[in-house]
Amino acid sequence: MKRLALLLGSLLVVSAAASAKEVVPAPVVVEEAPVQVVEKEVIVYRDKEEGFRPNGTVGVEYRYYDKTEGQERNVLDNENNWNKNNRYSRLQLETNINMTENQTLNLRSRTYNGLAQESERNYSKTDQTRVQYYYNHGLLGDSKVNFTSRVEYVKEGDQKLSYQARFNFADYMFNNDYVKTTDFTLAPYYKYTWADENSSDYDNEVGLYFNMVHELPFGFATQLEVDTLGYHHYGNDVYSEVIDGHRPSDKNTTLGVNFYITQNTVLYTNEKVTVDFFVEAGYDSLSWKDKHETGTNSVEYELKADPQLRLFYQATPNVQLFALAGAEYRNWTRTEESSASNWRWQPFAATGFNVSF
Repeated sequence: MKRLALLLGSLLVVSAAASAKEVVPAPVVVEEAPVQVVEKEVIVYRDKEEGFRPNGTVGVEYRYYDKTEGQERNVLDNENNWNKNNRYSRLQLETNINMTENQTLNLRSRTYNGLAQESERNYSKTDQTRVQYYYNHGLLGDSKVNFTSRVEYVKEGDQKLSYQARFNFADYMFNNDYVKTTDFTLAPYYKYTWADENSSDYDNEVGLYFNMVHELPFGFATQLEVDTLGYHHYGNDVYSEVIDGHRPSDKNTTLGVNFYITQNTVLYTNEKVTVDFFVEAGYDSLSWKDKHETGTNSVEYELKADPQLRLFYQATPNVQLFALAGAEYRNWTRTEESSASNWRWQPFAATGFNVSF
């Protein structure tokens, strides 16, 4: 009996353990499809690098000069006139062409027209044609000095032909966040001037040109220009006349200096329209002449300021229209240009356009 009871108990235990055991299904192996890598040709489009293309600008300006304050009549021979040039216009056409990377051609024509009555000779300006050719030779060796040659022809009554070797030392000058030297040019030059009739009325001139330009804060800038530091050797006809009992020398030295302070304030601007206030003031010019015409040294100077309001309209990316109005305040002279007491206003206005190509 005991054996039978043990056997039955063992069977019950085995049966309970079998019923409690979880059934775990056998793992299923899934074969993944092989990954296929398809290489495609990638085409990269790049902008073609273009070489130099000639470019430049063309500008047309029509400027009107009104009557100077204090003028009695618009005639040249009136001794009481402060300024001999009144109520006249100037049409200017100018183009600047960059022919190659280092060659530039500038052409400018100025034509004057009197607007007073026909009986009044109201201006003494002479039409001018100017041609300038620049060749940029680049930097001198390992230096920062830029060397440029300039050939200039000017016809303004007489004719002038000149050559300048221009050396720009701007990169060696003082520069910081407030003062920037944009030009510091020294240029020895030779100039030959002759009369229209091609007689012995001529002038050989050898000299030095100097120009220094600084940009300053708040729209200010300065320019100091020595446009003439020359030694002249004249032809026979220039000094053939005896003046004040003295026959001047056919050789002399001259010095001409200009100094300007400019200021530009933008009053309004958007994508197309800009309105600004611009003024230029200073010596225009100061000249010293050694034994010139009268055989004695002489110093002459004029001071001026020309505030003006300007409007620019960008009609297209390549076309800009402009208009301006202002007045020039200058020490107009009667007899002695060294007297700076004869200050008078002369209003002016201009309009025109600039086209780039």
